[in-house]
Amino acid sequence: MTDLSVHQEPYLDQPQQPHQLSAQPPALPTTPAKGKKRGRPPKGEGKERTEAEESAKKAKRTLDRFNGMSVEEVMARKLPDVITHNLDMLIIGINPGLLSAYKGRHYPNPGNHFWKCLYLSGLTDEQLNHMHDQTLPERYGIGFTNMVERTTPGSKDLSNKEIREGGHQLLEKLQMYRPLIAVFNGKCIYETFCKEIFGVKAKNLEFGLQPYKVPETETVCYLMPSSSPRCAQFPRAQDKVHFFIKLKELRDQMKGVVRTQEIQETSYTFDLPLAKEDAKRLSIKEEQHDPGYEETCAHGSQQHTQQAFEVRPSTDTDQVSDNRWTMQPFDQLNILFLLLFYLIF
Repeated sequence: MTDLSVHQEPYLDQPQQPHQLSAQPPALPTTPAKGKKRGRPPKGEGKERTEAEESAKKAKRTLDRFNGMSVEEVMARKLPDVITHNLDMLIIGINPGLLSAYKGRHYPNPGNHFWKCLYLSGLTDEQLNHMHDQTLPERYGIGFTNMVERTTPGSKDLSNKEIREGGHQLLEKLQMYRPLIAVFNGKCIYETFCKEIFGVKAKNLEFGLQPYKVPETETVCYLMPSSSPRCAQFPRAQDKVHFFIKLKELRDQMKGVVRTQEIQETSYTFDLPLAKEDAKRLSIKEEQHDPGYEETCAHGSQQHTQQAFEVRPSTDTDQVSDNRWTMQPFDQLNILFLLLFYLIF
């Protein structure tokens, strides 16, 4: 007989051993190091990390905003004036911002209300923007300059000395070019100019035409709110349009486009004797003979006795010229007839 070979699995030949679990000691909770607390990170660490991330994002936005230029490189730029002789008005800002210096244009910030108010007030025939600033002197007689030439991220970065010196430099420009109106775009600019040039400390300034002229010129000063959207007193464009409209009216008045309409004060008096005479004359006129009433009485119709004393509004047949109420007229024949009737019966 042939022996049959039986295939046996190798692991079956080996005796089975019971499964043994690895005996590992349980993990003990780690003790935090001294000086560190569980849970939240220390105060300074998270704040420093957040500030670093924000600084990196801000630097990236700045590079994107100025096409790869750093803030220092933009601050090194200057914004040229748009100015010439015989201007109707010269718009005066405090100093160039970063975006203005980068683009080389005046009021390029899309949030600034200057160009919108200029159009809404009628100072320009169409809606313009910062790309048209070079054309305004020839088209509308409007120029641009700043009190301080240095570019900064904000006006708060200027020192008081710079602003005071800028006031004297502005005076030289105004005396050289002699515009009709010097328009100060913001109270801070005019306050410094007024103190440095006129020697007057301005208090409770009101917007509009100012009482002082530029020395040695006929240039008048006009103050309006800052066109910046950060102006807390007038945060919207529609709040500032009024001052641009008044500026236009001032320009037209000074150029003779609109005649000066002087307001004359009217003196009101009361004369008691004269008033009594007028009242007496009026009452006599009302008591005078009214021919219309007599004519109405002559054409009265015959009515019943009870209807004769009835008071009613005037009609087409008995209407008085002054629309007064009348009594129905009597007819003499009717009265006599009634008397005879009572005597007989």
